[in-house]
Amino acid sequence: MAERTEISTYGEFGLIRHLTRNIEFQNASSILGVGDDAAVIDHLGRQTVITTDLLIEGVHFDLMYTPLKHLGYKSVVVNLSDVYAMNATPTQITLSIGISNRFSVEALEEFYEGVYAACDRYGVDLIGGDTSSSQKGFIISVTAIGEIQPDKVVKRSGAQKGDLLCCSGDLGAAYLGLVFLEREKKIYLENPNIQPDLEGEDYVIRRLLKPEARKDIIEFFEQQNILPTSMMDISDGLSSEILHICSQSGVSAVIHEDKLPISEASRLAAYKFELDPTALALSGGEDYELLFTLKQDDYEKITLNEQISVIGYITDASLKPMIVTKGGNKHEITAQGWNAFKTT
Repeated sequence: MAERTEISTYGEFGLIRHLTRNIEFQNASSILGVGDDAAVIDHLGRQTVITTDLLIEGVHFDLMYTPLKHLGYKSVVVNLSDVYAMNATPTQITLSIGISNRFSVEALEEFYEGVYAACDRYGVDLIGGDTSSSQKGFIISVTAIGEIQPDKVVKRSGAQKGDLLCCSGDLGAAYLGLVFLEREKKIYLENPNIQPDLEGEDYVIRRLLKPEARKDIIEFFEQQNILPTSMMDISDGLSSEILHICSQSGVSAVIHEDKLPISEASRLAAYKFELDPTALALSGGEDYELLFTLKQDDYEKITLNEQISVIGYITDASLKPMIVTKGGNKHEITAQGWNAFKTT
């Protein structure tokens, strides 16, 4: 039987010391971290980017099928994705958690293993945070801090008519991973003796449970001297994010269905559930890819990167955002992605 150490054994400060005892800084900008009243960072004249995300059990994740190590990793990555979406380099995070007594110290160690794996993968330092008791469920708050040269900041509001509309990676896989895991959860609850059947679905499940932030795309931009005119990450679904860029930039857009990047694994998984891969690409969410606009002069440069797809272009604000189907029909783009305050 696995060892179980009650959190009360350590107390709040003892628990923090225990979970953060092996921290080693990777960035010169990290001056002072866990152990004082506040952290100290020094970005030496570069601008600081800050973003925060809150993840709540039962809303953003289900521990019935989410391993704690994966959850720790994902909690960090979803924040780093927002920093990269500003064209910045993440350097530090703070992590605060609310936990009930159903979690043991060993369970939290597993969660922190994932946190440290993400910090190591992306070269960021954990410099602080807090722990608190929670009446029920697991609550996670991560703040990510990054740095950037003032003239390299990319906002959502810079897209202009004629710009190319592009995205990284492929879309819709994470939602399919969720569909599979929810199906298996339902089967298990009805009959706990039935073993999960997830054979061949590794890709879509990994995209949900262990996403990656697109550090490689930001590095590619720097190498090729590309500065997007606007950018954001795709967390709530492509259609929603396109509408955000259009709204904040005062423009509109046209995208082409046959240009949407959808993996073969996602297409096959979608067909098993009789779902439309295009609809999932538009509205699935949690892909953590980058959506961005570029000047047409940069087109030749991005052809060097197979991870970048040109999916459309920016048009005048007087036009409605449209998708052109494979059959040549046009439909207005509507936001049908994740809504944090949906009541139905």
